[in-house]
Amino acid sequence: MIEWRDEGVVLSVRPHGESSAIVELFTPVHGRHLGVVRGGTGRRLAPVLQPGTQLAAVWKARLEDHLGAYTVEPLRSRLGHVLGDATALAGLDAVTGLLAFALPERAPHPGLYARSVALLDLLGDAGPWPLAYLRWELALLEETGFGLDLSRCAVTGDRDDLVYVSPRTGRAVSTAGAGDWADRLLPLPPCLLGQAPVRDGDIADGLRLTGHFLGTWLAPALGDRPLPTARARLVRLMARAG
Repeated sequence: MIEWRDEGVVLSVRPHGESSAIVELFTPVHGRHLGVVRGGTGRRLAPVLQPGTQLAAVWKARLEDHLGAYTVEPLRSRLGHVLGDATALAGLDAVTGLLAFALPERAPHPGLYARSVALLDLLGDAGPWPLAYLRWELALLEETGFGLDLSRCAVTGDRDDLVYVSPRTGRAVSTAGAGDWADRLLPLPPCLLGQAPVRDGDIADGLRLTGHFLGTWLAPALGDRPLPTARARLVRLMARAG
């Protein structure tokens, strides 16, 4: 019998048999990992097994490649904290949906796990969580091998006045480097570089930027599956909020 202990964030839950559930967790040591929770659809555990909830988990299986079974205990519930805020709820769904979409099974990503937990803790609180979410999408691209190079202009080599990103290469471009090609480039909000506070339109521009590379770089590498609909819902709600 193989057994390990870890903590994890619930990404998804689906019924299995009469009363069990297959639970998908994102854990720091064991990555995105599935397992069966006995009684997972029952009155005691169903309220616990919600996307975004942080759990202490014990996984057991006879062989390493088996689905295995989880025993879980709640550490932190987040759904109740965002239920009154449609945008924050969409943010929670987008984070869990993109993690389930993008990460390979059983590959550890401890840095991304810590960043994801920190972002989930911000949701529902007044503050700059939309910018934190935007930077989290950049981190997700980096973690999956599709990071952008925003360190210097791809044309001039300058590190200043970086205001665009090439949709083809993912490299930053300055005003001088863009020249007549500016209208073919993606806007790079200065808040993403930590060079200015968030201005009107910055989050929308940033989501357009990260969304382009999620859709044209990451998704094709995963079989060209569409991005989770939860992300599109979040983009719409943030656009309405300005």
